[in-house]
Amino acid sequence: MSTEFKMPFYAKAALIFIGLFTLVSILYIAQSIIIPIVYSTIIAILLNPLVQFFVNRKMNLVLSISLVLGAVTLIFVSGLALLSSQFDEFSEALPTILDKFYKTFDSFISWISTNCNISTRSINNYIASSKASAMNNSNSSIALTLNSLGSVLFMLILIPVYVFMILFYQKHLIMFIYKLFGNSNELEVKEIISSSKGIIQKYLVALLIEVAIIAVLNSIGLYILGIKYALVLGILGATLNVIPYLGGLVAMTIYGIIALVTKDSFTYVIYVLILYSIIQFIDNNIIMPKLVGSKVKINALIAIIAVIVGGAIWGIGGMFVSLPMIAILKIIFDHIPSLNPWGFLLGDTIPVTSLFKFKTTNK
Repeated sequence: MSTEFKMPFYAKAALIFIGLFTLVSILYIAQSIIIPIVYSTIIAILLNPLVQFFVNRKMNLVLSISLVLGAVTLIFVSGLALLSSQFDEFSEALPTILDKFYKTFDSFISWISTNCNISTRSINNYIASSKASAMNNSNSSIALTLNSLGSVLFMLILIPVYVFMILFYQKHLIMFIYKLFGNSNELEVKEIISSSKGIIQKYLVALLIEVAIIAVLNSIGLYILGIKYALVLGILGATLNVIPYLGGLVAMTIYGIIALVTKDSFTYVIYVLILYSIIQFIDNNIIMPKLVGSKVKINALIAIIAVIVGGAIWGIGGMFVSLPMIAILKIIFDHIPSLNPWGFLLGDTIPVTSLFKFKTTNK
C-alpha cells in the first residue's frame, strides 16, 4: 500500500527561499549575458509584426528582417544625430552650470549655518573630507565608468545580432518550448506564448507613444518657461518616466536643479515643479490609463518592488524591463492553477468585499 508523501510547510518554504536566492544570484552574476538576451527578445517581439507583414507579401525572411532592423537602426541614429547639437551645447555649458550650482550651494550652507546654529567651518570641513575621499577613489571610478561605457557599446553591437537571430529562429524556439512541456500541455503553452507576445507588443507600442507625448509636453512647457536645453531635458524626463514612480521623482529633481542654477529667481523652480506636476497629473490620469494601464494590469506595490529589485540586480537596465517581465510572469501564473494565487497577487483586482466575515456577539 503506497502512501502519498506530503512535504511540511517549513520544508517547502526553505526550498522556495533557496530557489529564489539561487535565481537572483544567477541573474546578478550572469547579467552581462542575460540583459542583452532579455532586451533582444523584447525588441524581437515588438518588431515581429513588421517582419511578418513583409513575409506575408512574399518577401524573403532574411530580407524582411534586414529591412526592418535597418529601418529601426536608421531612425535611432537619425534621432541621436538630431539631438547631438543640443547635447553638445549642454555639455559645453556644463562647467558654467556647475559653477552656479556651487555658488548656490554655498549660499545654502550659509543659510543652514545661520538658522541651525552650525558653524560654517564644520560644514566646509565635512564637505572637504568628502571631496578628499572622492578624489582617492577617482581612479577606480574612472576605470569603472570606462568599463561600463565599453559594456554599453558592446551591448549596442550585440543586441541587433541577437534580434536578427531570434526573429530568424523564432519558429524553432517556439517548437522547442512545445516539446519541453509536452503535447498534453500544448494548448496552455500556446495560450501563454500568444498572450505574452500580445501584451508585450501592445505595452511597448503604448509606452513609446506615451514617451513621445510626455517628451513633447515637457519640451514645450520648459521652452515656454524659458528654461535652457528644453528639448534635451524634455526627452530625458520622458525617458525616466518609463521607470514607474521613481523615474518621475528623479526627473523632477533634475528639472528643479537646472531651473535653480540657470535662472536668477527661485520662482522659476516653483514654475517648473508646477509644470511637471501638471504633466504628471495628465499622464497618470489620462495618458497612462488609456494607453499603458489597460495593457499591463500590475498593482502599484508590485510595480515599485519590481523596479527596486530590477535596479538592484541589473542596474538602470533592469528598471526599464522590470514591468514587462512582471506582466509576463502574471500571464504564466494565471494559466497555471497551482500558481493562480501569485497571479492574483501581481494583479490590480481589489475585492469589493472581504473574504473573511467576523461574527459579532452581543453581550
